[in-house]
Amino acid sequence: MALILTLQTDRLLLRPFEGADAKQVQLLAGDKDVASTTLAIPHPYPDGAAEQWIEASRQASVQGDRHVFAIVRQEDYVLLGNMTLGITKHHNRAELAYWMGKPYWGLGYATEAARRVVQFGFEELALNRIHAAAMTRNPASYNVMIKAGMKYEGTFPQHIKKWEQYEDLVFYGLNRSDWSLLRLNADL
Repeated sequence: MALILTLQTDRLLLRPFEGADAKQVQLLAGDKDVASTTLAIPHPYPDGAAEQWIEASRQASVQGDRHVFAIVRQEDYVLLGNMTLGITKHHNRAELAYWMGKPYWGLGYATEAARRVVQFGFEELALNRIHAAAMTRNPASYNVMIKAGMKYEGTFPQHIKKWEQYEDLVFYGLNRSDWSLLRLNADL
């Protein structure tokens, strides 16, 4: 059984989602522009789905299968988005996945949260590898991956189907040894 943790950065708290967050999750994640560039968020976002997702995330965190963090601004405790590490225990790796509410795009919050969660993955979970994927039409998302230290690993043409449209995915990743070198040479 894993602990449900809270992480901190200069501007952010990365904490477990709470039931009280459901309305804001539905509002932010349910924005068509947010949902359209994610792999699994529906649009329109159905009533009750946020509560179910929050509970499922809490259970997965307790089991150590996923570490799901609400991205919250420290200065006013406003919920900005989500950052998740989906753990594959057998291979000692995780997939980084995230979304940010549209009003908070372009302000560096996703990068700040991703860097902290990558650090958590390597230092506290002792993972060997962290990877992430984004639709090729979402360069803001894969720029977060790059700024978190990940390297381009390839593009999978028409890899998923989102809203009846096939989408190309770009993959980025980082191994523990490369992350250790980054930590020596820069302050991630």
